[in-house]
Amino acid sequence: MLSIMKRYFWHHFSILTTIIGGHDDFIRAVRNQVLDSTDFTYNIMDVFVIKTKTRKKIAEEIEFLKYSEVRVILLYSTKEEGAEIMGAANDLGITGKNYVWIVTQSVFGTAENNAPTEFPIGMLGVHFNTTKARLQDEIERAFNVFGYGLELFVNDPRNENKSLSPGLKCNGISTDHWSKGDMFFRYLRNVSIPSSNGGPNLEFNPDGTLKYVELEVMNLKSQGYWEKIGAWTAGSLEIKDIVWPGDSPVPPKGVPEKFNLKITFMEEPPYVNLVTPDNETGECKTDRAVPCRVAPESELAGVNLTLAMRNPKYYMCCSGFCVDLLHKFAVDLGFTYDLYRVEDGIWGVLNNGTWNGLVAEILEGRADVVVTSFKINSERQTVLDFTVPFLETGITIIVAKHTGIISPKAFLEPFDTLSWLLILLVSIQVAAFAIFLFEWLSPFGYDMKMSPPRDHKFSLFRTYWLVWAILFGASVNLDCPRGYTARFMSNIWAMFAVVFLAIYTANLAAFMITREEFYDLSGIEDKRLHYPFQLDPPFRFGTVPLANTWTVMKDRKPGIFNYMKRYNRSSPIEGIKAVKTGELDAFIYDATVLEYLAGQDNECRLLTVGAWCSMTGYGFAFPKKSKYLNMFNKYMIQYRENGDLDRLQRFWLQGICKPTKNKRNASNPLDTNQFMSAFLLLGCGVILTLVLLGLEHVYFKYIRQHLAKKDTGSCFALVSLSMGKSLSFRGAVYEAQDMLKRHRCTDPICDTQLWKARHELDMARLKLKQLQKELFLRTSSVDPLEPRDFTRNHSSTNESQTPPSRLYYRPMRKEIAEYETVI
Repeated sequence: MLSIMKRYFWHHFSILTTIIGGHDDFIRAVRNQVLDSTDFTYNIMDVFVIKTKTRKKIAEEIEFLKYSEVRVILLYSTKEEGAEIMGAANDLGITGKNYVWIVTQSVFGTAENNAPTEFPIGMLGVHFNTTKARLQDEIERAFNVFGYGLELFVNDPRNENKSLSPGLKCNGISTDHWSKGDMFFRYLRNVSIPSSNGGPNLEFNPDGTLKYVELEVMNLKSQGYWEKIGAWTAGSLEIKDIVWPGDSPVPPKGVPEKFNLKITFMEEPPYVNLVTPDNETGECKTDRAVPCRVAPESELAGVNLTLAMRNPKYYMCCSGFCVDLLHKFAVDLGFTYDLYRVEDGIWGVLNNGTWNGLVAEILEGRADVVVTSFKINSERQTVLDFTVPFLETGITIIVAKHTGIISPKAFLEPFDTLSWLLILLVSIQVAAFAIFLFEWLSPFGYDMKMSPPRDHKFSLFRTYWLVWAILFGASVNLDCPRGYTARFMSNIWAMFAVVFLAIYTANLAAFMITREEFYDLSGIEDKRLHYPFQLDPPFRFGTVPLANTWTVMKDRKPGIFNYMKRYNRSSPIEGIKAVKTGELDAFIYDATVLEYLAGQDNECRLLTVGAWCSMTGYGFAFPKKSKYLNMFNKYMIQYRENGDLDRLQRFWLQGICKPTKNKRNASNPLDTNQFMSAFLLLGCGVILTLVLLGLEHVYFKYIRQHLAKKDTGSCFALVSLSMGKSLSFRGAVYEAQDMLKRHRCTDPICDTQLWKARHELDMARLKLKQLQKELFLRTSSVDPLEPRDFTRNHSSTNESQTPPSRLYYRPMRKEIAEYETVI
């Protein structure tokens, strides 16, 4: 069977079987031969097992062959089943001159019998010769094979003293298994008998089947009998005097004959684009474009076709996604086509019970196929058949970007309102009060007194000045606090200010640039579409009348439909222009079309916004029960699986602009969650400062008096001037003076004692200055203004090394120390 197909270059075929015994083996054998073929490509289009017996049921089962492109069918069934199958095939019209049926011997029986009347003339069959003469010859060949096998067995030295007797007996107990049978089979398999007529030797395959089989090729003649027209032997086929189906003088091509389709369209980029042809030749300027008629057929009456092809009023060139897809179908299915634009320029809707546009072209028989971005919907499916979708789509909204001005309050937009309230009304207040409070509580500061220490210029308002200056990094004169805790709190506030300024400065740049504004609609359910009059001026939007989007809005959103009637545009191109010029605020249409147009916009000012709705797909439309539908569907699925549709989509639907990316150029204001770390820093600083305040009071109350006895204030001054001052003599004097200045008595006795203490203090100070002056005169190497030189302790081990000048003022040390004690 496959050799016959190879001889006539029939690549595509289908297999039909009934549930006759061995039908699975037949299908498997054909598949294996197809897979093993290396010099010829076979394509099994369909494999179908018929399970019914009546002709009517069989016709229903094999009706798919009527719409298939298969023209060669292999049939395996009984003779009676074959008659019913071929009768059903005759009723379906799939037994004509373009169809070839090749059947097995089980279908036509013996060659001596006439074929059933249902069998078409020109049917081919593969036949084993089963005549009595041939059976006698085969019996003789069988005895020869057995004899040659015995000879090989006996001549093998390994079989000496071995018997092939099966040991079978009719009476008595015996085994029913021939123990030497498997061994003898191997010798029979190796038999090779020379042919007497010069043909190939009689040999066997490893599985025991004949290696070279001779089959007869039979042909059903017009008189209703089978005639041998050739033979197949050892892989070679010889055929002569064949009668082809339908008495055709030439063999069928094995594929459908070329046919012509009348195809109508509506232009819509990028699916169908219209471009003008060459003015001189009338030919299209690109290989991807094909001529298409744009004028009504009635206007071409009496017009020279050659001249009409050069006139864009009558003919233009069509290109685009759908045109490329149509061309691919035409090549694979082998058809030609005439492409013309629908005369009324309408997509097709049901209006007062009558269809118009593209749908009417099909229903009225003027077109065989609709090829464009034709949406599949339930209304159209009631009167048309669609192919499987070649692209998914929906309804979306397109808007235009407009350049806005910088907002007067742009400097406030880096943070949201709550963040600004926390910074201005909470953080600044907390920091100012905390710094001043710690200064007031600190022993180095106010020490909880109601009047400031001497030469201390610090107050609550000066604290606010310090806080604001640190926050914004202002270079101004500042009065700093004296207390450790207040200074530490000021440093914590400075760290907060660094974080705040870094975040504010980084985010401010995004708000100070020129902003692109657009209507960020959420989709068809957006309230601006349902309540357009709530905006001033009212929100304006539209679509294309009598298109699928128009129909969907009419059925599902009557309020929106009635409002946008005044803003509708004749085409999506006109709608896009209206959006860019500001005549419309938005335009609603097919999602893929709008995304393509947004991607092709030279200014990149268009954006598709919102979620897609009313999801559906694009498909080619055919009349109901069209014989071409299955052919197109089969290849459409194949194009989707092998990536052809994806390649077309990448070629035609890509643009330089990204219609759905980078819609916003400005940042969103930072909320408190994104700024919380800075507030946590400030809060932790306040808590830590409270701990330091407690340590400071512990120092002044318990630790300082022990350190002062050691007279080592100068050493502590290296670490902290304030601590060294608190432990030195001069610091004590200044501290006592400050205490006296701030002290106020409540009775005369206290005033008298206070005057006496002040008098003694002044006298002691004068005496101290005299002693210092006298000491300075005795030794000029000592600075009288540095009292720590007079109070320095010297160990006995170092006295021998002390300069003589130092020995003169040693007796005075005791006297100076006494005055210090008095003070």
